Amino acid sequence: MSRSSSTGGPPGAPKPPHGAKPPYAERKYRAVTAVQRRLNTVLRRLPTQTLLETTGRVSGLPRRTPVGGRRVGGSFWLVSEFGERSQYVRNIRADPRVRVRVRGRWYSGTAHVLPDDDPVARLRRLPRLNSLAVRAMGVGPGLLTVRVDLEG
Repeated sequence: MSRSSSTGGPPGAPKPPHGAKPPYAERKYRAVTAVQRRLNTVLRRLPTQTLLETTGRVSGLPRRTPVGGRRVGGSFWLVSEFGERSQYVRNIRADPRVRVRVRGRWYSGTAHVLPDDDPVARLRRLPRLNSLAVRAMGVGPGLLTVRVDLEG
């Protein structure tokens, strides 16, 4: 994966001058993703953890990400704390066919990124602990709602 800046920011983002600290939001993003990378390796193994499985947009391999959210009827709703920067959102954009493990059972479905949905209002309808974590880890206006329409 190539990036146009060494800051880990979005492509085309200006690099800070050599020796300068990146802005607060970028430092927070880096810190949270570093913690998540380590924590997610453990969480993925827990049988009760809800998982979102996408197809890697470059590798084509299954990518499993622990998520929080709620099944409502035939859909599963979640909010991404990093919005378009989340790797699973990028994977969904490339291939919306996903699987979700809820309460130990896998469901296939089609994911939809909903930029017009109000993610803060959506968080009020999702599990409280997860919503608190998403708000705490999220950076700025980067919250983004995702709906997975489940099959069967």
